[in-house]
Amino acid sequence: MKPKNYYLIIAGIICLATALLHTIGGQYDLIGPLLDSDLHRQKKTELLGVWHMVTVIIFISAIVLLKNGFRPNSAPDNSISLLAWLFIAFGIVFLMVSIFNQTLAPQWILCFPIGVLALLGNKKLLQSINH
Repeated sequence: MKPKNYYLIIAGIICLATALLHTIGGQYDLIGPLLDSDLHRQKKTELLGVWHMVTVIIFISAIVLLKNGFRPNSAPDNSISLLAWLFIAFGIVFLMVSIFNQTLAPQWILCFPIGVLALLGNKKLLQSINH
């Protein structure tokens, strides 16, 4: 039996914590005030939908990372590489908007480690198959 892939497990735990933070903290801190604003109802509805689409992506990402971290005997899932680059891209977006608006949007602090750990975990999975 192969050892667990701790890179993917740690990435999955950070991702799960991010999903919970996004769901609870984001709803309270960002979405609540948005819904209370006088922004047009259609725009509020669409922004709320997009917000929770992201929530779904983060939760599913956590599941995929944790599944592959705890079950290293299964074949590597090509989605790990996709998720890794997706979270790195998310981190770049938040870093760029922080710089552009000269305001810290700290989400990149969670996105980059998820992406980098997922890349490292995927590399470990691929190495274990080749050996």
